[in-house]
Amino acid sequence: MRQSKLTKAARGRECQVRIPGVCNGNPETTVLAHYRMAGTCGAGIKPNDLQGAWACSDCHDACDGRRSDIGRDEARQYHAEGVMRTQVLLLRMGLVSV
Repeated sequence: MRQSKLTKAARGRECQVRIPGVCNGNPETTVLAHYRMAGTCGAGIKPNDLQGAWACSDCHDACDGRRSDIGRDEARQYHAEGVMRTQVLLLRMGLVSV
């Protein structure tokens, strides 16, 4: 599978989801975690990479519902905030523009 420049940009970056008590703080595990929202994805269709947050493996697991120690709504809020933080960094890096 071919990775986009936004997916590749997540490598080695600080987690932007930052769920307290969950985030492992290890940039070696960071990936672009897509925020899933009705109307932007579906069966077999991932959201656009602009709807992604740099997330460590543990925060990514929480966002995708693979952890039971955080509620779904709380994880979605942290994920959404992480998407916004990631977008700011991508703008600063010149990887996206408005």
